Amino acid sequence: MPLLFDSKIRSALAERIRFYNELGIFDFYKRDFYRRDFTRRETAPIQPNSELLQPEQREEMALRSVAVEEEDLFAPPKPEAATTDPADALRLIREELGDCTRCRLSKQGRKQIVFGVGNPHAQLMFIGEAPGADEDEQGEPFVGRAGQLLNNMIKAMGLRREDVYIANIIKCRPPGNRTPERDECETCSPFLMRQVSVIKPKVIVALGAVAAKTLLAINAPMNELRGQWYDFRGTKLAVTYHPAFLLRDPRQKGEAWKDLQMVMRELGLPVQK
Repeated sequence: MPLLFDSKIRSALAERIRFYNELGIFDFYKRDFYRRDFTRRETAPIQPNSELLQPEQREEMALRSVAVEEEDLFAPPKPEAATTDPADALRLIREELGDCTRCRLSKQGRKQIVFGVGNPHAQLMFIGEAPGADEDEQGEPFVGRAGQLLNNMIKAMGLRREDVYIANIIKCRPPGNRTPERDECETCSPFLMRQVSVIKPKVIVALGAVAAKTLLAINAPMNELRGQWYDFRGTKLAVTYHPAFLLRDPRQKGEAWKDLQMVMRELGLPVQK
């Protein structure tokens, strides 16, 4: 259940949010402080023990909780709220993103923004790490060698690329394909969260450690992240290897296929023995 605060704390936190709004920061999203295995019979999510947290951690938890509750009071409505059509909503989000200069990547050689592609009504959404050189050139996620492998993975599931939606944690190519920095992910993630909210997929698949750790706020190795379901903003999320990693280590393709079979069962797709 949500944390409860007295009127003084709520007032102070609301004032902090107003301060952020005056700085031009309007996008807040909640990261879960737990993970849930949907294969178990638990009825309540695991909540952190606030007595074990440091004071600054408790303050951060309080701020995040109230930020979600107070967002509608202080932040202007998002443009996509004016439509019920997911395709139009995604177009409005893309228009607001514009020729984004919100982080340093806009000045580090990126050619264009790679927003996302696919079915606005998709039940399945793949989220990767960041655009590469081919994606930066064409303006579409997963179009290089890793993208061809992802297409084959989707086909093996009995789906087409046009049936799913594909996006990345960040929408600009980092120089030299380096790993995105935390502040870059945090700057770009609110737009991805809005895409997720519009599409409302039944299942999200995080491709690779960067995507998984950013979405779940869990710092754990892939062998611990894989093989279970997570509750992500009311949507089931699974973790598997990034196609680029599978190109470097084809021995792990069998493990990735197990992850996809888990997803197929959840979506009601036929799974061959």
